[in-house]
Amino acid sequence: MAIPISYNVRSIGARWATAVVSVLGIAGTVGVFLAMLAMARGFQATLQASGSPNNVIILRAGADTEMTSAVNHEQVRIINDAPQIARADDGSPLVSPEVVVIGAFPLMTTGTDANVQIRGVYDRVLEVRPNVRIQEGRFFESGLTELIVGKNAVNTYQGFELGSTIEIGGEIWKVVGVFDSDGSAFDSEVWCDANLLNQTFSRPAGIYQSVTARLGSQDDFTALKDTLTSDPRMTVDVTNERAYYAKQSQAVSTLIRRLGFLVAFVMAIGAVFGALNTMYSAVSARAREIATLRALGFGSFSVVASFVLESILIALVGGVLGCLAVIPLNGFTAGTMNWQTFSHLAFAFKVTPSLMIWGLAFSVFMGFIGGLLPALRAARMPVATALREL
Repeated sequence: MAIPISYNVRSIGARWATAVVSVLGIAGTVGVFLAMLAMARGFQATLQASGSPNNVIILRAGADTEMTSAVNHEQVRIINDAPQIARADDGSPLVSPEVVVIGAFPLMTTGTDANVQIRGVYDRVLEVRPNVRIQEGRFFESGLTELIVGKNAVNTYQGFELGSTIEIGGEIWKVVGVFDSDGSAFDSEVWCDANLLNQTFSRPAGIYQSVTARLGSQDDFTALKDTLTSDPRMTVDVTNERAYYAKQSQAVSTLIRRLGFLVAFVMAIGAVFGALNTMYSAVSARAREIATLRALGFGSFSVVASFVLESILIALVGGVLGCLAVIPLNGFTAGTMNWQTFSHLAFAFKVTPSLMIWGLAFSVFMGFIGGLLPALRAARMPVATALREL
């Protein structure tokens, strides 16, 4: 089989114009396919990075998100007393009761309003979430209308620069700090004093949307869940924070992946037809050459294999080009609505080696489908008839 394969490889150079058409078609298909998967992977990774394996999030029983939850002050006190909760150096529990509201702010790019999560927290939040650190400025002072904003919020929404003032709920708030949460969903949020946020939006004091607590050990999760859910005063659900945010990403990431597969499927049909056209033209133009190979003793299987490999080689070149084309997208920041929280979320495309492997495998599949039928036609060509063709 070495001679037919070598012959097919050399023939690509002789028919480079038609081969380039197939290469570009497959490269475009693979590029779009990988871009959509990188978008879904980036969105999912952003939300999953928001959770810590050492943290739990506590919501009202039956609530799917913070926006539909309510936990009162008495329940927070019971959570504070749970023996499985980690303690700070001064012995106070590492628990962060939080208020969450949605505010509309104009996007930097379009000027249209987008929903932004405003999270009311207390000083202890940075100890509960050690991945969050102040990048510029300082943490807000309790009792003052001050804000700290995520680093993505500064670049995504208008008026969130350090030192600027923003109107929220009829009050004027000053941005005193910018924080970095290692690429998590918190980077798209605005944080302020929880008590003031409740007052601003005329909400009852001592009512929170969620409580995030740090465990003394990851092994304490089941014990804490049993402790809180078995208490008749508590009507709550206890979820590992990482699992909670992973669930929040399912709806949008699944939608993006399905759209990606649909678009890639439609484009793949066109790319396969392009490969079919290229390979059928090659078979027609080289009828006498194929017949000569058959006459020299190469069997039908050798001819089929060599032509399929030729098609796969063309497709693989297209796949490599498609993979190279999406590499610059890695880290590119985009934004979309998280339909489970109804808030805008900025996230970065995530191009990984595993996605590249998917792209190359997809190109090989298209090359195999595009080359199989022409290869079978070449193998079935009558030797005597083909040798008589001019």
